[in-house]
Amino acid sequence: MEITILLQLLLAHILTDFVLQTDGYVKKKRERGIKSLYFWFHGLLSGILTYLFLQQWSNWWVPLIITTTHISIDYWKLRYEAGIDKKKKVCVNAFVVDQFLHILVIVVLWLALIDGFGKVIPSLALLLTERQYLVIIFSVIVLIWPAGIIIGKTTEQFRKQIEKDDSLNKAGLYIGILERILVFVFIFICQYAAIGFLIAAKSVLRITKDVDTNSRKKTEYVLIGTMLSFSVAILVGLLAKAML
Repeated sequence: MEITILLQLLLAHILTDFVLQTDGYVKKKRERGIKSLYFWFHGLLSGILTYLFLQQWSNWWVPLIITTTHISIDYWKLRYEAGIDKKKKVCVNAFVVDQFLHILVIVVLWLALIDGFGKVIPSLALLLTERQYLVIIFSVIVLIWPAGIIIGKTTEQFRKQIEKDDSLNKAGLYIGILERILVFVFIFICQYAAIGFLIAAKSVLRITKDVDTNSRKKTEYVLIGTMLSFSVAILVGLLAKAML
């Protein structure tokens, strides 16, 4: 029942912010701000859907809080994006913070509905006392930070030999983190074949038709980084599984 309530709240949010909010609505909100009827309709819709999905008619304060906070958070996002647009920067951070705040409100309301605030601290303490949780947390942290630094230092000598690096900013960093996490997950669920598929897929994407020396160096550099990344992820995954 407790998870059902959380899913109901999340479903109302997803429908409001992603399914029923068209690009046209977003454009109107950005152009007119709080003067746009779409802005207010969107905020009210979040509360209406929450009330309908939750079906706890006496707890009218839940959709009221959802509506109020949704409008407030969206207003902040519009103001922030307006300032960013003037500087011609990307607004990815605004979207992430916006969704984080919406989810935070939903989680707090969920805890209030199930009287679960008393379970929060014991649950967090459990993450730091139970071996299986500690192993997973430790492994993920190692794969994201120390592994990335080690691989970066190891491949630095090869990176210097590339005359021009025309790749996206930090793209390799994020790709490396994602692939290591995926390999770790595949090991935990015993899907070793999926690791081979992942390696093959990345190798195919990295094949170049260029024959110049610099392109070959880039390909070799990427393959070295990929093999190191996968090796570290497999090693950490196997060690974590052994500890469990």
